[in-house]
Amino acid sequence: MKINIRTDNSVKDTEINITCNRLTPEIERLVSLIRVMDLQLTGEKNGHIHILDTGSILYMDTVDKKTFFYTKTDVYESALRLYELEQQLSGTEFFRANKSCIVNFAQIKALKSDLDGRILLTMSNNEKLYVSRQYAPFVKKKLGVK
Repeated sequence: MKINIRTDNSVKDTEINITCNRLTPEIERLVSLIRVMDLQLTGEKNGHIHILDTGSILYMDTVDKKTFFYTKTDVYESALRLYELEQQLSGTEFFRANKSCIVNFAQIKALKSDLDGRILLTMSNNEKLYVSRQYAPFVKKKLGVK
């Protein structure tokens, strides 16, 4: 892979161009990571609104009809519903893990198949989450595993 970086003081917005003879899973992952880095979400904590880079979010879940973002050290409440976040984050490293949870694939440290078809995820903060049987095929496909 060849990487070219050109600086130009007259450029207002950064532009990324990818030239390849075919779209590979590695290139798709790279594009996904770039999209995540460019996205921000707002979350509330202690009465203050915080702007969060999506790359720092480990996962999102819904509890008692409230949606929360989890980072390595903090929890933020979101005004958005999980399905709205899923739409905003489509094409990124985030994926639906179960009915009430969206996970940042880039924040997964380890995976383990469970006997009942679920997948146990260990996140970068050592927290454990399950991918339900319904969503497990997506994770396996993303990993290139059958």
